[in-house]
Amino acid sequence: MSEIDPARYRTLSFDCYGTLIDWESGILSYLQPLLQSHEVHVTDEFVLEFFARQEPEIQAQGGAYRTVLAKLLERLGERLAFKPKAEELAGFAASIERWPPFPDSIPALQALAERFELAVLSNIDDALFAFSAKQLGLEFQHVVTAEQVGAYKPDPKMFETLQAQARPPLLHVAQSRFHDIAPARAAGLDTVWIDRPGPGAAKPADAEPTWRFDSLAGLAAAFTPPLA
Repeated sequence: MSEIDPARYRTLSFDCYGTLIDWESGILSYLQPLLQSHEVHVTDEFVLEFFARQEPEIQAQGGAYRTVLAKLLERLGERLAFKPKAEELAGFAASIERWPPFPDSIPALQALAERFELAVLSNIDDALFAFSAKQLGLEFQHVVTAEQVGAYKPDPKMFETLQAQARPPLLHVAQSRFHDIAPARAAGLDTVWIDRPGPGAAKPADAEPTWRFDSLAGLAAAFTPPLA
């Protein structure tokens, strides 16, 4: 891969969950205590792999992300032979308020915001993203959600809407190759894959990014030194 050139871009767009927000720990911190309360004991890897398989199938049916998470929990109950209570189903989406940013997210965004317009492209409802935006403590110039578009990534409509709103040239940054890197490349965008460790709550894909970094901190370091 060639060296990344920050002067080529005006706007950086980010996936939120898995890239800025540690959704894996958020998912597990809600679901594992709930499962144990139903006397169900499974590994973290099982939970995340189940989530990765089921989420795209449910999203393809449409509906709000609150509903997607509730249906996913219902399917998990069917798989593990327990019946979630109504308040437990609603609580899954509400738990997003407590999903934490990755340690490098806030300092990286603050550094990048000094040089670029920042955008978010997320498979989320507006009200739920507001929880995460508060956690991140940053005002994005552009926020495109699945609720606004009426579709979920990797649907091309998400990237069409992003490109219609954000000022080009645009670089898309994401952890999920399935949700983001593959459709962003298909839309003609340069991409950065944030290759975070872990079993993953996103469906696998083989899409090749334009650039790869192990962390947002690494991306920020490459993008924020003074230009020669």
